[in-house]
Amino acid sequence: MSKVKKYFGTDGIRGRVGEYPVTPDFFLKLGWATGKVLAKTPGSTVLIGKDTRISGYMFESALEAGLTSAGVDIKLLGPMPTPAVAYLTSTFQAQAGIVISASHNSYEDNGIKFFSTQGTKLGDDIEFAIEDALDSELQTVSSNKIGKASRISDASGRYIEFCKGTIESRIKFNGLKIVLDCANGATYHIAPSVFKELGAEVIVIANNPNGLNINNDCGSTKPLELVKAVLANEADLGIAFDGDGDRVQMVDHTGEIVDGDELLYIIAMHKLGTNPDNQGVVGTVMSNLGLEIALKAMNIPFRRTPVGDRYVMEELRTRQWYIGGESSGHVICLDKTTTGDGIISALQVLAAVQEMGKSLYDLKSTMEKFPQTMINVRLKNPKALNGNKVILSAVNDAELTLGKEGRVLLRPSGTEPMIRVMVEGSDKALVSKLATELSQVVSSELA
Repeated sequence: MSKVKKYFGTDGIRGRVGEYPVTPDFFLKLGWATGKVLAKTPGSTVLIGKDTRISGYMFESALEAGLTSAGVDIKLLGPMPTPAVAYLTSTFQAQAGIVISASHNSYEDNGIKFFSTQGTKLGDDIEFAIEDALDSELQTVSSNKIGKASRISDASGRYIEFCKGTIESRIKFNGLKIVLDCANGATYHIAPSVFKELGAEVIVIANNPNGLNINNDCGSTKPLELVKAVLANEADLGIAFDGDGDRVQMVDHTGEIVDGDELLYIIAMHKLGTNPDNQGVVGTVMSNLGLEIALKAMNIPFRRTPVGDRYVMEELRTRQWYIGGESSGHVICLDKTTTGDGIISALQVLAAVQEMGKSLYDLKSTMEKFPQTMINVRLKNPKALNGNKVILSAVNDAELTLGKEGRVLLRPSGTEPMIRVMVEGSDKALVSKLATELSQVVSSELA
């Protein structure tokens, strides 16, 4: 395993607080190593933001000490959505932006993400340089070269105005009643202002973070309370973000959850459906087959990548397309911003609702989702899946049974010792049956 994968993975460093590498000592050393690399550029500045989990304050202090000890100035943003840090890093032309967050995980976890001065993920060359510096002995610069720390007091306001500016000025949300679920996370003081200032009637839940309740039975991974609130308030729709604000799920007025695939479809339909020179859409191997079929019906090209926003982003840039995302609600609109952004993605969906004059329910209903069943099979060695003839034969049999209206995917988890067995097709009962049978074959062969 390379150093860059050991420390950074595909989505930053993340782990349980108190366990390597997520400790104050590690964050101190990481801040110093980052500063040592960036201090080679005169006048280097690094922005630091965080979500609302309690350990963020401890890690922020450790990063601050490490960076300044290497001679780098820092600007503190306080609690701020991950995509806001990306935007502000570019706006202030900082050498890097750092987000202290574990995204949709519970408060016990924490982690760190880096952004470049362009507001994109930090390049591999800089990651490698930082990791090489981690192997060095920490040495503080002389007293007259120690970095300074200051706070950007208007960071929230700047980002709110940026979000509002991603839709046409003629589009207003007057007459829309929406419920926002802020996951007790980093969007709690941002999202309500964005949607209110655009004219919507806003009801907010899960917007009282206490450091321990982030993503706790709320947010995009657990939208049940949002469903209840939409129905109780007879709202037009509901919007749920995750703890750091880079994911979004929605709920229509009937209480049905609208996932990332459906949101991606609505955005593409609105932006590309009537464009004779339309670009394509990037999804992942987990994207619903219904999305691919619905886009094909509009002559919109569709490409799949491995799971992970990094892969979606790479494919978008390679093809020079600008719309992509994952079923989880990590949606990327490169014509509006540089990274996945829950608030901005939700705004694009609401713009479609208003301009097309249809409800969220009506818009998502024009895409027929295929039933999908996924079963996780825990194994000691998921890599043993490769080349197993019995499993390959079972997969082939399942694919023949499904025909053209279905597909099978066996995928090792990137974070846990398990195989994800996914079956998708037009017949829900058949899909469930085949997924169960395949998972049993995988278990019996590799247990």
